[in-house]
Amino acid sequence: MNTCAQTLVNPPAIPAAASDGPARRLPGDLAIWFFILAELLAFGAFFLAYAFSRANNVELFNEQQLALDRNSGALNTILLLTSSYLVVRAVQAAEAGQSRRAANWIAGGFACGAGFVVVKLFEYVAKFAAGVSLSSSTFHMFYLVLTFFHFMHVILGLVILAALWNGARKGRYGPGSMNGIETGAAYWHMVDLVWLILFPLVYVMR
Repeated sequence: MNTCAQTLVNPPAIPAAASDGPARRLPGDLAIWFFILAELLAFGAFFLAYAFSRANNVELFNEQQLALDRNSGALNTILLLTSSYLVVRAVQAAEAGQSRRAANWIAGGFACGAGFVVVKLFEYVAKFAAGVSLSSSTFHMFYLVLTFFHFMHVILGLVILAALWNGARKGRYGPGSMNGIETGAAYWHMVDLVWLILFPLVYVMR
């Protein structure tokens, strides 16, 4: 009885691992998350400036927004979403020790990202041919600055995906060696996230 009473009053300690479950790990390098946060803050500042300017020039923004190619913007949205999905599959394949399959998924993600670049270049050519420039209007200034800033992030992302593809082909990623591919994937998902805000804000919302 004394032993039972002692057990009830002072129950045996439960090991932290058993009570809390496996420790959660932030995928990729910590440095990439600071970089992503800084980039999101920069884009956020641009978005706020755009919203403020739009609120003071609603008619102008609505009129010139109609001249944008929403079909190209929608196609690019599909391309980036598909690319992000393929990169997720690449990470999953690497984690399962399937390096060759991971490389194939990354190649697909790269192809979709390259498609985004091609579509965007055609859109820029059409705009420049129509005489659109940074000095055309406040709306066009924001359109060019925001989309080109994002465009350059896509280019950097493609360079990263190319490096990941090469690493996956050489078997550098796998269980216990996921840091590189997770870091690159985190950056690419950030690029996708920014476009998911930029597209409706600049192309669609009225």
